[in-house]
This record gives sequence, structure tokens and C-alpha cells, in this order.
Amino acid sequence: MPLIDDKLARRLVDTQFPQWAGLPLELLDPAGSDHVIYRLGEKLSVRLPRHDGAIGQAAKEAAWLPRLAPHLPLAVPAPVAVGEPAFGYPWPWAVSRWLAGEVATVETLGDSAEAAVELAAFLTALQRLTPVPPRAGLRTEPLSGRDRDTRAAIAATGGVFDAAAMTALWDAALAAPAWDRPPVWVHGDFHTGNLLVDGGRLSAVIDFGGLAVGDPACDLMIAFTLMSPGSRAVFRAALGVDDATWLRGRGWALATGLNAYTAYAATSPRVAAQTARQITAALDPSP
Repeated sequence: MPLIDDKLARRLVDTQFPQWAGLPLELLDPAGSDHVIYRLGEKLSVRLPRHDGAIGQAAKEAAWLPRLAPHLPLAVPAPVAVGEPAFGYPWPWAVSRWLAGEVATVETLGDSAEAAVELAAFLTALQRLTPVPPRAGLRTEPLSGRDRDTRAAIAATGGVFDAAAMTALWDAALAAPAWDRPPVWVHGDFHTGNLLVDGGRLSAVIDFGGLAVGDPACDLMIAFTLMSPGSRAVFRAALGVDDATWLRGRGWALATGLNAYTAYAATSPRVAAQTARQITAALDPSP
């Protein structure tokens, strides 16, 4: 993992985009687990991947978000430039328009039926867009691809959560009928940390590194990371989700929650609380 600091970010910006050399750089802390993020002046942001799992995001967002954005009801990142590796930093990096707002939280939006409807409308709009033909790099991972890691995580967290309930949900999600309709666009990492709130309302969806086409069940994760049982029911009704897709969505929420819990809970009380809530919500069979 490369060392990313203010000096490196400044050199990358100033040498590759001298038109912005005079703009101040301000580190955002805490940033995401995949990127170090700087605010560049008043209108731009710089995102530097932390690890090789995130290095394709700059090119993917630059290629696809300008095509999708005009058809979506919430703002999404507007790529401005893609930077090149330099000064020992090994990967492409991105400059995008700054999006105002704070990260959505359960406390601000968890009980909001209005937010639930808005999120359903966003996913509906995304899914209605004509996807590119499925190909490498733009196809969703099947839920079954997470089987080994999820079962290992269930075993590792059996003293914290109900192992029997997690195993039963996981088995049921894997056995649920598969998506048998044409593939649709999915955000791929649709959780509360990738939503912005401005003025008390949802304002933007960010971080499209998981953008792909396939089964929309993975995007149901938001119902379990953000929403209370009441708003979750509103969201499901507004989206019109069938039983099989909802069950697969619960499986996605369980798998991703366990993955984050086992990776970060020991070092981050914030992540521990968020993912414990996600796992517990996924185990709830309602609505």
C-alpha cells in the first residue's frame, strides 16, 4: 500500500494539472476505506486509491457516469480528469466536481419514509437505463461467489451474532431463485456511507467503483444499512421487490456486513456498530 500524504497529493496535482496548482488541498478525515480524499479548492475533489482493489474506479466513473447522470434523480460524481501514476504512486487517480453534503446516517434518515421513496426512485431510474452487454469488469459477482468467506465469517462471529440464524439465512439466500430477467445497472456498493445529505435531504450518491450490470439484489443492501423496519417496508413497496430478490438482498447484506465486521470491527468502533446493525437487520425476516 503506497504512502499517500499531502506532499504527494500536491505534487500530483501541480505537475499533471497546473491549472489547479494554486488551489488549496484539504484532507478529508475520515475518508473511505478505498480512497484518500482531498478537497481541491471550492469546486473539486481528488481521490487517490489506497489499494489495488480500487484502481479501476477512476476510469470506470469517467467512462460511465457522464452517460448515466442525466437520467438519475440524485446527483452523482462528475469526473473532471483522470491522473496518471507518478512520484512512486502506482495507480490512476481522479479529480471530480465537489459534492456538498454530509454522509447519511441512521440518525438522520433511518426513519424517513421520504428518503426510502427517493432511494427506490434512484434505483428504479438506474435499472431502467439500457445496460451495455455484459462483459468482463461490468458484470456483478454472483452471491455464491461469497459462500466460502461468508461461512468462515459466520463461524468467526458466532460468539457475537446468532450463528444458526446467519447460516439459515445464508442457505436460504443461496437457494433462492436466481434473477432470470435481463441484467440491469447496479451501483454495487449501495450503503449509507455512499449517500450524501445536504440541508436535511438526500442530495447525492457517490462511490461507483462497484458499478456493474446484473442482479439488482446487491443494491438492496441500503435497506439494511440505513433504514428502520418501517422505512424498509416503504422502500420495498416503492421498488416493487419480489420475495426471491428480497431474500437474495438479505443475503448480500449479511455477506457484506460480515466481511466489514471481521475486517474492521476490532479497530473501528464506528464500523463495528454500523455492521452489527446491518447484520441484525438482515436477519429480520420483515417486511
